[in-house]
Amino acid sequence: MTPAAYQLREKIENKSAVIGIVGLGYVGLPLAVEFAEKGFRTVGIDLSQRKVKSLKQGENYIADIPAEKWRKVVDSGRFQAQTDYSGAAQIDVFYICVPTPFTENKEPDISYIVSAARSIKEVLRPGQLIILKSTTFPNTTEGYVRPVLDETGLVVGKDYFLAFSPERIDPGNAKWHTGNTPIVVGGVTPVCTALTAQVTRQIVDHVHEVSSPKVAEMEKLLENIFRSVNIALVNELAQMCDRMGGINVWEVIQAAATKPFGFMPFWPGPGIGGHCILIDPYYLSWYAKAYDFHSDFIELAAKTNESMPFYVRDAIIREIAHAGVPLKQAKILVLGIAFKKNVDDTRHSPAIRVMELLLQEGLSGLTYHDPFVPETEICGKNFQSTPLTEIALKEADLVVITTDHTQFDLDFIARHSQRIYDTRNAVGTTPTETRISVLGDGKS
Repeated sequence: MTPAAYQLREKIENKSAVIGIVGLGYVGLPLAVEFAEKGFRTVGIDLSQRKVKSLKQGENYIADIPAEKWRKVVDSGRFQAQTDYSGAAQIDVFYICVPTPFTENKEPDISYIVSAARSIKEVLRPGQLIILKSTTFPNTTEGYVRPVLDETGLVVGKDYFLAFSPERIDPGNAKWHTGNTPIVVGGVTPVCTALTAQVTRQIVDHVHEVSSPKVAEMEKLLENIFRSVNIALVNELAQMCDRMGGINVWEVIQAAATKPFGFMPFWPGPGIGGHCILIDPYYLSWYAKAYDFHSDFIELAAKTNESMPFYVRDAIIREIAHAGVPLKQAKILVLGIAFKKNVDDTRHSPAIRVMELLLQEGLSGLTYHDPFVPETEICGKNFQSTPLTEIALKEADLVVITTDHTQFDLDFIARHSQRIYDTRNAVGTTPTETRISVLGDGKS
């Protein structure tokens, strides 16, 4: 172990290491809070002046961070937020937690990662560890981040240290969070891996070491593509059951889930959203093409999931037709526009995509209610969450449940709605119920 590695190891052990978090979103801020709570001085860097201003005022914009934990960190004074890299040379461990979107042509955009690496390069010194957490394709750490840092003349594994450790954030999950979810780490060299595992164990007990950043990068893609493929399977089965008639896909899945081995239940819905599951299949398929490998199976699953908002739109149009109301005059109330239940995250939300498609059909009587999303903009039009009242439900020609928040009073909704199309099987129905239809219930 080199003097630089030994010095960093000692700093981590005695908690004198300064932790720097680049990107204070759903991944970065909870990570910063965990380190600050464990006694580390933590510096958060984010280009958003709005976010940094909120944090400096003691405000927390990430719902998954418990209020008591946040207040404890704020009162300790161990966490500070800033919009630039001033004073960043004092940081011993950098975590890069920036967005990794894709382009309109479904190609990876790692410009935020490269930008963060270039900013770190300007302050890089011996004894610093850089850990990339942003989900990306294999070889990003070694093929894109390392060359930038190597421009300093410092040697990776000797002077500075570099690794990939994928984020595992599940917004809204009360059981598994940043502080208790097992973490995978893979360094460029064995020393890089060891130091990354050491600093990670300061906040998480279970750390799994792998042989390289590429393995860790691929592992993360596998996690999310596994979900994508299985969700696509049940989404296709839901459409099949609707076509066949007389078979309820939800009942089918519940029955299959009684098998105690060899089966894991996944549920259909209006599509997939959030940052990772929708994007990751395209990251891997894009990278695979460089090796003349076409991931047809993975891309087909992504295609199936992306088609679900169109399928839901068509189902809504059919329901309106059954109600005997001209589509452009119909009043439709959408319940839940976050991408999943009990969160305020609308990134790539299938519910918003459904609303976009309905607006493109010329629908003017479109409203929504979401207790987590008070307002949003869709197709250049501003929407505000309408109160969920008896009058609002009765006036709607169709109520569409797209996100099944637990705050919804489902009995109240079912009792006062004229007609319901439920994409989440939240309300439930029977074969004889005609005013309530469920995605995949076989009644279509």
